[in-house]
Amino acid sequence: MTETAKAVPDTFLESLARDVAMVLRRMGGSAHQKDVCDWVAALRRQRGEQVSPELPELVREVFERYRDWFFRPFGEGSNRWALAPGAA
Repeated sequence: MTETAKAVPDTFLESLARDVAMVLRRMGGSAHQKDVCDWVAALRRQRGEQVSPELPELVREVFERYRDWFFRPFGEGSNRWALAPGAA
């Protein structure tokens, strides 16, 4: 866990994980990590929320922490993420 993620409440990370899952569903179930970050930022701005510069780091933390929701379809070296079967 990164220092930034340690300072963020678990409730925020869970909310962010829900946003990431929604974005992945809208993107067909999988996407590159950078694209997911861009879409989550746009979604949060659309709702009138502040988007911190640490968002990409927090999205990476969400992907790692919620491995029962997300996985790397092309293996651990890839930056492409997908919804886990049953998470959709």
